[in-house]
Amino acid sequence: MSEKKKDELQTVARNKKAYHDYFVLESFEAGIELFGTEVKSVRQGKVNLKDAWCSIEDGEIYVNGMHISPYEFGNIFNRDPMRKRRLLMHKREINRLYGTIKQQGLTLIPLSAYFNRGRLKVQVGLCKGKKNYDKRESIARKDAEREAARELRARNNY
Repeated sequence: MSEKKKDELQTVARNKKAYHDYFVLESFEAGIELFGTEVKSVRQGKVNLKDAWCSIEDGEIYVNGMHISPYEFGNIFNRDPMRKRRLLMHKREINRLYGTIKQQGLTLIPLSAYFNRGRLKVQVGLCKGKKNYDKRESIARKDAEREAARELRARNNY
């Protein structure tokens, strides 16, 4: 494998629902502790972050609700697809996040999973929940942008 290909980020999964339901205030990169067959399954793209969230327990950060489908050739080595997985971050970062979450009522949501130099990383976002009117506003803005792009394409084709 060439060096250029190794250095590229290869996105495996994105949590689009998180951007719809939350304002992302800050994001962090964390490693994740996986077993062999889970890594093989992730490389095949069989990951779902849709209903995942993060929790901090005993000074460690875990991702809950992240579904990694069992590896089809893994037989007895497969793990539970919905098990709690430990994220790898510096203790100082975890303590700062814990304090922020407790004081301001924010939540930690995994935003994406990607390979960086052959290692699986999870982008974790410090998020604040959106109200219904905020969601409608962002949908309307997205629709307006889509309509403007459609008009621009139509004009360029003529």
